[in-house]
Amino acid sequence: MKIAIASKGNTLESQLDSSFGRSAWFVVYDSENSAMEFIPNPNKHLEEGAGLASVELLSSRTVSKIISSDFGFKIKPLLDSQKIQMIVVKDPAMKIKNIIDMLNNGGN
Repeated sequence: MKIAIASKGNTLESQLDSSFGRSAWFVVYDSENSAMEFIPNPNKHLEEGAGLASVELLSSRTVSKIISSDFGFKIKPLLDSQKIQMIVVKDPAMKIKNIIDMLNNGGN
């Protein structure tokens, strides 16, 4: 299963980004083979529609879940229509490696 994580940077030490659509990076983690891809978010500077464009980007990577601290109000219906689960982690100081550890230990 592929899981996208909104990230402030492109390392495992980076923190979870507090904004989904305007996050600096997305980490696409494949829980079946532990592969990771760090994708710079090309939509972070859009005046409008950054969240919607980011959903399209991640949908093209066939993710099943997206993790962020916050999602815009237009995102949930779009994710629901594409059968992508939205996971809110309310600790924006959490590091990407800690989220991946939680996913690997039954938290997915």
